[in-house]
Amino acid sequence: MIPFILTFLAGCSTLIGFLFVYLKDKSNKVLVSSLAFASGVMLLISISDLIPSSYTSIREVYYMIPAFLICSVFVVIGIVLSMTIDKYLPDNTYQDATLYRVGMISMIAIMLHNIPEGIATFLTSNHDITLGITLAIALALHNIPEGISVAVPIYYSTGSRKKAFLYTLVSGMSEFLGAIVASIFLVGFSNDFFMGCLYAIIAGIMMHISIYELLPSSLKYKQTKQTFLFFIIGILFMYISSLLLH
Repeated sequence: MIPFILTFLAGCSTLIGFLFVYLKDKSNKVLVSSLAFASGVMLLISISDLIPSSYTSIREVYYMIPAFLICSVFVVIGIVLSMTIDKYLPDNTYQDATLYRVGMISMIAIMLHNIPEGIATFLTSNHDITLGITLAIALALHNIPEGISVAVPIYYSTGSRKKAFLYTLVSGMSEFLGAIVASIFLVGFSNDFFMGCLYAIIAGIMMHISIYELLPSSLKYKQTKQTFLFFIIGILFMYISSLLLH
């Protein structure tokens, strides 16, 4: 039961990011800062966490060069998948169609990211409760900016806090779904190659969102200094969170 509770609480921390939609923002400063911050977070997660984890997992099955090539191919697949999702998402219903797509793609990417995180938290807690608590706290910290990357674009594109809350909740609860999957299928079993490929795909999706969606969306408001300041803050925040995580 405790591994489920820890995973659930870590997923719920995503909703803290939703609270940013209540900040008054007459000059778009919250929006600009949040988008840039989330961009830095996603880029660092991809480069310093997901891609190395992917390579390490695939390396358990293949030699160094094949593992590198397989990892690279699946990163590209993730980028292409993100571009495809972006292309086919509806974009003519809301006040700001670009922001709506950013929020939707972020939600999908974070769901894919949180499922293996939920699996990891559940399996770790099941094996070592102390280590599981540490892992859950670290994940909770870096789930907050992930919540921002979903809630803020959805709110500013639709004008609906209910939709922002719902989409953020769905992305966060995917972590709990990972715990359920782990409890049913993965206790005592793990497939390094599958997890490695999944990490690479998620990294590709997040890199595309960061560089081609979140950062340009922030720069669109012509507050360049603030954009790059919060982009760097997002990177530093995620770096510290990753140190705690590892």
